[in-house]
Amino acid sequence: MSLIAKELKLRYAPVAIIFTDEKPEGALQFKEERWGCVMALFTAAAKGQTAVFDRQTFGCRGGGVGLGFGNQYEVFPGGIEYFLSTGRGEGYREGEAYKKTPELARSFVEQLPITDIPYTYVVFTPLEKVDLQKGTPQLVCFYANPDQLSALVVLANYDRPGNDSVIIPFGAGCHTVCLIPCQEARRERPRAVVGITDISARPMVDPDILSFTVPYKMFLEMEANVPGSFLEKHAWERVKKRIPDPQ
Repeated sequence: MSLIAKELKLRYAPVAIIFTDEKPEGALQFKEERWGCVMALFTAAAKGQTAVFDRQTFGCRGGGVGLGFGNQYEVFPGGIEYFLSTGRGEGYREGEAYKKTPELARSFVEQLPITDIPYTYVVFTPLEKVDLQKGTPQLVCFYANPDQLSALVVLANYDRPGNDSVIIPFGAGCHTVCLIPCQEARRERPRAVVGITDISARPMVDPDILSFTVPYKMFLEMEANVPGSFLEKHAWERVKKRIPDPQ
């Protein structure tokens, strides 16, 4: 079991995000070309199941982008810049008003680190189920309440200079859980990403939960830093006492 998960008394299991050409048996998967929210299956993984996606089963255009299956926004009906902002009018879906104008929405999309991963599948599975003999995850994601998130932020900065080892970017839930952390993994000094601030994805998680995603290498560093850290000090014990034991 992850030392971090144990010390923070996480309600849900840390989730490994794996890019692979091997499809796991018995995994949850959306039907081809049917709508679904990636974060719904991510929550299922946090509860102990395994979920898998490919280029025909990513659930929605944003999910395809968020999972690294290329620029699915290019074929968004009516234009993604209108859907994220004002809407395009009769015959199209109502605008979400997450950006004030289509121009601002277009700028947001253009700045996303859209990528097309050289793998067939993206897999979400509880970290403890990962067989490291078959390969390592790309990312590890925690579901955390405010107290637990506070500890994760401190731990991410524990053995680094400065105070900027964690970011909280604007984006879809799957952007902040997968796409943007993948970009961080390519940096010389990657940062953790706090996410699921996407209003559309919030119903898929408990009201007190946010996500905290790190590249696998950073996860290993944080795990190794648990002993001797603030997690063994009185200040954390005071906070830890009020976190309910996981069921």
